[in-house]
Amino acid sequence: MQKVDFLAIGDITIDSFIRIKDASVSCSIDRELCQLCVKFGEKIPYESLDDIPAVGNAPNASVAVSRLGISSALVTDIGDDNGGKECVEQLKKERVNIDFVHTHATKHTNHHFVLWYDDERTILVRHAKYQYQLPVLPECSWMYLSSIGADSETYHEQIETHLKANPDIKLVFQPGTFQIQMGAERLAYFYQRAEFVAVNVGEAIRIIGKELPVLKLLDAIHKLGPKLVLITDGRKGAYLFDGTDKWFLPIYPDPRPPLERTGAGDAATATLAAYLFLGETPIEAFRRSVINSRNVVQEVGAQRGLMTREDIEETLRKAPPEFAVQKIS
Repeated sequence: MQKVDFLAIGDITIDSFIRIKDASVSCSIDRELCQLCVKFGEKIPYESLDDIPAVGNAPNASVAVSRLGISSALVTDIGDDNGGKECVEQLKKERVNIDFVHTHATKHTNHHFVLWYDDERTILVRHAKYQYQLPVLPECSWMYLSSIGADSETYHEQIETHLKANPDIKLVFQPGTFQIQMGAERLAYFYQRAEFVAVNVGEAIRIIGKELPVLKLLDAIHKLGPKLVLITDGRKGAYLFDGTDKWFLPIYPDPRPPLERTGAGDAATATLAAYLFLGETPIEAFRRSVINSRNVVQEVGAQRGLMTREDIEETLRKAPPEFAVQKIS
């Protein structure tokens, strides 16, 4: 098999974006506890519906890297249905290697529904119960592991075995919902093996099991073993920690208000990995990751706003003075 630079492993889905206006948000002091509210038992009008195939943490990362001119492949599972075919065709358009996409007869492809209100989204998710089985994998330089459905313990063991047999592979770990629920102790190998772990603030809190300031969260995640820790904090910016120094980077100024924020973290994670692969320092890769993330929120869905390398470099050349990495410890 031909070597690939970047191999992503994780679930794929179709996202149906349903834009609603007749709703409200009920919030406590903690933004994590905000609730999207609609009238109970009523017919709720919606403004638009947009189906976007071949998305999910791992597919988003594989597409992001491909657009940056790096060869990528995706290991994922689909159903033997029209949704699965749409996902495969979309991956082909993005020049992502589909040789490791496993089609399951009699199963449906994952389909999520995104309730899009204002510039945020609430996602209704349902992961199909696939019999996960790691295929024979090609040689790769970097592996990206992210969201996989429940009942995947054996699958994770297979991935761990592959990584142990191939110690030169650099791992990026962006734990998804079920992986966080499995617990850091159960997935300790992946945290310890990772070149970097990427999470948002809420995910970091769930992994550690208690609410801490961001700088303490960086310490806590780093103690799990990765060389680098990337924590994104939405509109507030992002943080990077290498075990010695911590850096903060504000969001790149938006040319207009964000449309919606799906996939911003995936773009940041994949772009950081891509530029590290290309030989950039962590700081330079960090700057570029935030630029790509900012562009994603200007479009609907996780992939339409992903940039090419030329676009990122041009944007970086035009960066205002306030877009500067700040050493905070």
